[in-house]
Amino acid sequence: METREPIPVEGVYHERQMKELCALHALNNLFQSGTAFTKKDLDEICVKLSPNAFINPHRNILGLGNYDVNVIMAALQKKGYETIWFDKRKDVGVLVVENIMGFILNTPTDYRLGFVRLPFHRKHWIAIRKVGDFFLNLDSKLDSPEMIGGPDDLVTFLRHELREGDKELLLVVDARVSEAALWRRDSLTLAQHTNHLMNGSDELNNV
Repeated sequence: METREPIPVEGVYHERQMKELCALHALNNLFQSGTAFTKKDLDEICVKLSPNAFINPHRNILGLGNYDVNVIMAALQKKGYETIWFDKRKDVGVLVVENIMGFILNTPTDYRLGFVRLPFHRKHWIAIRKVGDFFLNLDSKLDSPEMIGGPDDLVTFLRHELREGDKELLLVVDARVSEAALWRRDSLTLAQHTNHLMNGSDELNNV
Protein backbone atom coordinates (compact mmCIF):
# COMPACT_ATOMS: atom_id res chain seq x y z
CA MET A 1 0.00 0.00 0.00
CA GLU A 2 1.28 3.47 -0.83
CA THR A 3 2.66 5.65 1.95
CA ARG A 4 0.12 8.27 2.91
CA GLU A 5 0.99 11.90 3.24
CA PRO A 6 1.40 13.42 6.72
CA ILE A 7 -0.48 16.69 7.01
CA PRO A 8 0.12 19.81 9.11
CA VAL A 9 -1.53 19.56 12.51
CA GLU A 10 -2.94 23.10 12.48
CA GLY A 11 -6.68 22.83 13.09
CA VAL A 12 -6.51 19.07 13.70
CA TYR A 13 -6.38 17.64 17.22
CA HIS A 14 -3.99 14.69 17.38
CA GLU A 15 -2.95 13.00 20.64
CA ARG A 16 0.33 11.10 20.51
CA GLN A 17 0.88 7.71 22.11
CA MET A 18 1.65 7.53 25.85
CA LYS A 19 1.99 4.28 27.82
CA GLU A 20 -0.88 1.95 26.82
CA LEU A 21 -3.48 4.70 26.46
CA CYS A 22 -4.29 4.23 22.77
CA ALA A 23 -8.02 3.82 23.55
CA LEU A 24 -8.03 7.18 25.32
CA HIS A 25 -6.10 8.80 22.47
CA ALA A 26 -8.45 7.26 19.89
CA LEU A 27 -11.51 8.62 21.70
CA ASN A 28 -10.08 12.12 22.09
CA ASN A 29 -8.85 12.16 18.50
CA LEU A 30 -12.28 11.01 17.38
CA PHE A 31 -13.99 13.87 19.22
CA GLN A 32 -11.17 16.28 18.30
CA SER A 33 -10.79 17.37 21.91
CA GLY A 34 -8.24 16.71 24.61
CA THR A 35 -10.96 17.04 27.22
CA ALA A 36 -13.48 14.59 25.74
CA PHE A 37 -12.20 11.87 28.09
CA THR A 38 -9.48 11.48 30.70
CA LYS A 39 -7.72 8.39 32.01
CA LYS A 40 -9.77 8.81 35.19
CA ASP A 41 -12.99 8.68 33.13
CA LEU A 42 -12.00 5.39 31.51
CA ASP A 43 -10.81 3.90 34.80
CA GLU A 44 -14.18 4.75 36.36
CA ILE A 45 -15.94 3.01 33.47
CA CYS A 46 -13.78 -0.08 34.09
CA VAL A 47 -14.92 -0.17 37.71
CA LYS A 48 -18.58 0.26 36.75
CA LEU A 49 -18.31 -2.58 34.23
CA SER A 50 -16.80 -4.97 36.80
CA PRO A 51 -17.40 -3.45 40.25
CA ASN A 52 -16.54 -6.57 42.24
CA ALA A 53 -13.52 -7.76 40.30
CA PHE A 54 -10.26 -8.03 42.23
CA ILE A 55 -8.37 -7.75 38.94
CA ASN A 56 -10.31 -5.62 36.48
CA PRO A 57 -10.59 -7.46 33.14
CA HIS A 58 -11.12 -4.29 31.11
CA ARG A 59 -7.67 -2.71 31.53
CA ASN A 60 -4.01 -3.40 32.19
CA ILE A 61 -3.39 -5.09 35.52
CA LEU A 62 -1.00 -2.26 36.47
CA GLY A 63 -3.53 0.43 35.59
CA LEU A 64 -1.48 1.72 32.65
CA GLY A 65 -4.33 1.58 30.15
CA ASN A 66 -4.80 -1.09 27.48
CA TYR A 67 -8.59 -0.65 27.75
CA ASP A 68 -10.82 -3.15 25.96
CA VAL A 69 -13.71 -2.59 23.57
CA ASN A 70 -16.31 -2.61 26.37
CA VAL A 71 -14.74 0.53 27.83
CA ILE A 72 -14.72 2.26 24.45
CA MET A 73 -18.37 1.37 23.81
CA ALA A 74 -19.44 2.59 27.26
CA ALA A 75 -17.47 5.81 26.82
CA LEU A 76 -19.11 6.50 23.47
CA GLN A 77 -22.56 5.88 24.95
CA LYS A 78 -21.85 8.60 27.52
CA LYS A 79 -21.53 10.98 24.56
CA GLY A 80 -24.74 9.73 22.95
CA TYR A 81 -23.13 7.47 20.35
CA GLU A 82 -23.50 3.78 19.59
CA THR A 83 -20.84 1.38 18.35
CA ILE A 84 -21.39 -1.03 15.46
CA TRP A 85 -18.95 -3.92 15.06
CA PHE A 86 -18.56 -4.18 11.27
CA ASP A 87 -18.92 -7.67 9.82
CA LYS A 88 -15.71 -8.21 7.83
CA ARG A 89 -17.43 -10.79 5.66
CA LYS A 90 -19.16 -7.83 3.99
CA ASP A 91 -17.41 -5.33 1.76
CA VAL A 92 -16.92 -1.85 3.21
CA GLY A 93 -18.56 -0.50 0.07
CA VAL A 94 -21.91 -1.05 1.82
CA LEU A 95 -21.10 1.74 4.29
CA VAL A 96 -22.89 5.08 4.03
CA VAL A 97 -19.93 7.08 5.26
CA GLU A 98 -21.82 10.38 5.48
CA ASN A 99 -24.04 8.83 8.18
CA ILE A 100 -21.08 7.63 10.26
CA MET A 101 -19.50 9.99 12.79
CA GLY A 102 -16.17 8.17 12.75
CA PHE A 103 -14.35 4.86 12.79
CA ILE A 104 -12.15 3.05 15.29
CA LEU A 105 -9.80 0.45 13.87
CA ASN A 106 -8.48 -2.29 16.13
CA THR A 107 -5.16 -3.67 14.96
CA PRO A 108 -2.50 -5.99 16.43
CA THR A 109 0.78 -4.37 17.37
CA ASP A 110 4.10 -5.71 18.63
CA TYR A 111 5.27 -5.60 22.22
CA ARG A 112 8.76 -4.14 22.49
CA LEU A 113 11.30 -3.97 25.27
CA GLY A 114 13.52 -1.13 24.13
CA PHE A 115 14.56 -2.12 20.62
CA VAL A 116 13.75 -5.79 21.19
CA ARG A 117 10.51 -7.11 19.70
CA LEU A 118 8.81 -9.62 22.00
CA PRO A 119 7.06 -12.71 20.49
CA PHE A 120 3.47 -11.72 21.32
CA HIS A 121 0.99 -9.01 20.41
CA ARG A 122 -1.45 -6.57 21.96
CA LYS A 123 -4.27 -4.59 20.39
CA HIS A 124 -4.02 -0.97 19.27
CA TRP A 125 -6.96 1.43 18.78
CA ILE A 126 -6.90 3.96 15.92
CA ALA A 127 -9.39 6.78 15.24
CA ILE A 128 -10.40 7.70 11.70
CA ARG A 129 -12.77 10.55 10.96
CA LYS A 130 -13.56 13.40 8.62
CA VAL A 131 -12.08 16.77 9.54
CA GLY A 132 -13.02 19.53 7.15
CA ASP A 133 -13.26 18.07 3.66
CA PHE A 134 -11.13 14.96 4.13
CA PHE A 135 -10.93 11.76 6.15
CA LEU A 136 -7.82 11.48 8.31
CA ASN A 137 -5.93 8.65 9.95
CA LEU A 138 -5.46 9.89 13.54
CA ASP A 139 -3.36 6.97 14.77
CA SER A 140 -1.66 8.07 18.00
CA LYS A 141 1.53 6.28 16.92
CA LEU A 142 1.92 8.61 13.93
CA ASP A 143 4.01 11.75 14.22
CA SER A 144 1.13 13.67 12.65
CA PRO A 145 -2.26 12.85 11.10
CA GLU A 146 -2.24 11.20 7.69
CA MET A 147 -4.49 12.23 4.85
CA ILE A 148 -6.79 9.48 3.57
CA GLY A 149 -8.92 11.59 1.23
CA GLY A 150 -12.57 11.55 0.23
CA PRO A 151 -15.23 8.86 0.72
CA ASP A 152 -13.92 6.63 -2.09
CA ASP A 153 -10.40 6.88 -0.70
CA LEU A 154 -11.71 5.97 2.74
CA VAL A 155 -13.42 2.85 1.41
CA THR A 156 -10.21 1.82 -0.35
CA PHE A 157 -8.20 2.44 2.83
CA LEU A 158 -10.57 0.44 5.06
CA ARG A 159 -10.85 -2.37 2.54
CA HIS A 160 -7.06 -2.72 2.51
CA GLU A 161 -6.76 -2.56 6.31
CA LEU A 162 -9.36 -5.27 6.88
CA ARG A 163 -7.62 -7.58 4.44
CA GLU A 164 -4.41 -7.34 6.46
CA GLY A 165 -4.42 -9.85 9.30
CA ASP A 166 -6.37 -9.73 12.53
CA LYS A 167 -8.00 -6.29 12.33
CA GLU A 168 -11.49 -5.20 13.36
CA LEU A 169 -13.54 -2.11 12.52
CA LEU A 170 -15.94 -0.24 14.79
CA LEU A 171 -18.42 2.26 13.38
CA VAL A 172 -19.38 5.19 15.60
CA VAL A 173 -22.90 6.46 14.88
CA ASP A 174 -25.61 8.38 16.68
CA ALA A 175 -28.60 6.58 18.17
CA ARG A 176 -30.95 7.38 15.26
CA VAL A 177 -28.55 6.00 12.67
CA SER A 178 -27.92 2.92 14.80
CA GLU A 179 -31.61 2.18 15.37
CA ALA A 180 -32.52 2.43 11.68
CA ALA A 181 -29.20 0.96 10.48
CA LEU A 182 -28.75 4.00 8.24
CA TRP A 183 -25.01 3.35 8.15
CA ARG A 184 -25.68 0.54 5.66
CA ARG A 185 -26.74 1.04 2.04
CA ASP A 186 -29.36 -1.71 1.92
CA SER A 187 -31.05 -0.32 5.04
CA LEU A 188 -30.93 3.21 3.67
CA THR A 189 -32.58 2.06 0.43
CA LEU A 190 -35.28 0.26 2.44
CA ALA A 191 -35.89 3.36 4.58
CA GLN A 192 -36.18 5.55 1.49
CA HIS A 193 -38.61 3.08 -0.10
CA THR A 194 -40.70 2.98 3.08
CA ASN A 195 -40.81 6.78 3.25
CA HIS A 196 -41.86 6.88 -0.40
CA LEU A 197 -44.71 4.43 0.27
CA MET A 198 -45.81 6.38 3.35
CA ASN A 199 -45.79 9.66 1.43
CA GLY A 200 -47.79 8.05 -1.35
CA SER A 201 -50.31 6.75 1.18
CA ASP A 202 -50.67 10.24 2.67
CA GLU A 203 -51.31 11.68 -0.79
CA LEU A 204 -54.05 9.11 -1.43
CA ASN A 205 -55.66 9.86 1.92
CA ASN A 206 -55.72 13.54 1.07
CA VAL A 207 -57.51 13.00 -2.24
